Amino acid sequence: MSRTIDLIADTGIAERARKSRLPAKLDFWQSITGLFLGLFMWGHMVLVSSILFGKNTMYVVTKFFEGKYILGQAYPGLVSVIVAFVFIVFIVHAGLAMRKFPIDYRQYKTFRGHMDMMRHTDTNLWFIQAVTGFAMFFLGSVHLYIMLTHPDQIGPHGSSYRVWFGLMWPLYLVLLFCVELHGGIGLYRLAVKWGWFEGANPRQSRKNLQKLKWGLTAFFLTLGLLSLAAYIKIALYEGEVRLQQPYMPASEQNQPHAGIQPGGEYYLTMQVEEGR
Repeated sequence: MSRTIDLIADTGIAERARKSRLPAKLDFWQSITGLFLGLFMWGHMVLVSSILFGKNTMYVVTKFFEGKYILGQAYPGLVSVIVAFVFIVFIVHAGLAMRKFPIDYRQYKTFRGHMDMMRHTDTNLWFIQAVTGFAMFFLGSVHLYIMLTHPDQIGPHGSSYRVWFGLMWPLYLVLLFCVELHGGIGLYRLAVKWGWFEGANPRQSRKNLQKLKWGLTAFFLTLGLLSLAAYIKIALYEGEVRLQQPYMPASEQNQPHAGIQPGGEYYLTMQVEEGR
């Protein structure tokens, strides 16, 4: 008996759905990119919070990623390479995640109706993740672009100047909550989805993961708020003019440093006087 396939009128496209592994592959890469960004987010927050231990500590951290202690000289371009890679992963992850967003108001209302009816914790968390992810696509892009194009302005003085006098603190404040909520929920949902740390009692494991997730979110939010407050405090104490000069530890103040631009962490600190 011959098999017939109905076609959508005037398109030549089969109406009946075809089996494909593509959705599973895309979901896999969404998980991989999300895992990378979530872990990077936590590591980034730890590095940013180095300002809480003083300007010298953050200076050392900044110069380490610029290769100063390995190459003998700092190269801010190395930071741009790292940021560019993260930016690409960020865009890819956002594109993959958008597949699951409601595409119109009717789908949104349907989802909200199911969410209100089921009152399921993980469904509510997904909604929070979707909202924060949408906000991060804009806020995070601004932050990453600035880091990509001005890597020399990352440091105790440059970052403090940008936060306060550059009026970036409102963006960073909103971005902090979006990132920590989105990333924490995302890592929790990955663990549940792929059965990590499931144990003998999956239900109890899920409850434990939820407690761990909220504990880590509270920790990193507190760390982020304290770090943001530290940058603002430095800006208010040092003043706008002083922050436009790079921070230099006392041990390096007598050494020449090649400059890039005011406000950066590299600026000419030794001038050569001609004719002497």
